Amino acid sequence: MKQFSVAMLGYGVAGKAFARILNQTHDDILKKTGYDVKVVAITTGSRGSLLSMDGIDLAEATRQLEEEGRFDETSPQFTTMNSMDVVENVDYDVVLELTPLNIRTGLPAADHIRKALARGKHAVSANKGPIAWYYRELRDLAKEKGVCFFFETTVMAGTPVFNMADNCLQYCKIDRVEGIFNATTNYILKEMTKGVPMDQILKAGREGGFMEADISMDTEGWDATAKLTVLLNVLMDAGITPDMIDRTGIGNVTEKDIADAAKRGNVIKLLCSGSMDEDGHVTGKVAPAEV
Repeated sequence: MKQFSVAMLGYGVAGKAFARILNQTHDDILKKTGYDVKVVAITTGSRGSLLSMDGIDLAEATRQLEEEGRFDETSPQFTTMNSMDVVENVDYDVVLELTPLNIRTGLPAADHIRKALARGKHAVSANKGPIAWYYRELRDLAKEKGVCFFFETTVMAGTPVFNMADNCLQYCKIDRVEGIFNATTNYILKEMTKGVPMDQILKAGREGGFMEADISMDTEGWDATAKLTVLLNVLMDAGITPDMIDRTGIGNVTEKDIADAAKRGNVIKLLCSGSMDEDGHVTGKVAPAEV
């Protein structure tokens, strides 16, 4: 039996979900692979951090955050180390980058991954920022160091699009991507077709837990832009950044626009599209469109 140590940077919705799944599947993983997977570090931005090379009790860590709002400072596992401290100094096998997205720069998440890879550690990112801004650099660094760099969950809710491209379409040239990548704007536009007032749409979305208090990242098209950039960088090696995407949000979509589209048998969606021309130049666009 070998121990496989995980350092988790961030412990929000995605982190807690990972912890729950790991608890449920730990014994099966051990039986099938011979690896005893343990989380040895968890960092948060303002609720404390945990460190234990013997492994952290994930159920207890989740309970503390949900019931007490932060990690227990009296615990021997409590630490004042931040994410970069852990990345640079802790002995782990893989780092999970789960910190909040910074769409404007991709930092500090990209720095976390860069440092981990440079140390010869594997990296898995649920954070779109590093792949949107620094994909080529991080990909090449992982290859140079002989480690894995995965990011499947950054787009399309974890649909294995990158695995499919690598394993099923490896001899195919992908020169166009098109889709609806943002669930929040999709929900808003769908409810607008029913004539539901915006304040009610936002209230229902927040109460349902799938809409943030500040939805500007969604309505202004930034989230969709980040996802499109990731897809273009990975599938087409585009070498572009989010600020190079032609971006328009849904802020100017009116009820009249919705009604006019309906008369034509269409609906309005925040459509993401990108393509590669014959010279290999890739362009992308995010904007409301009739479909």
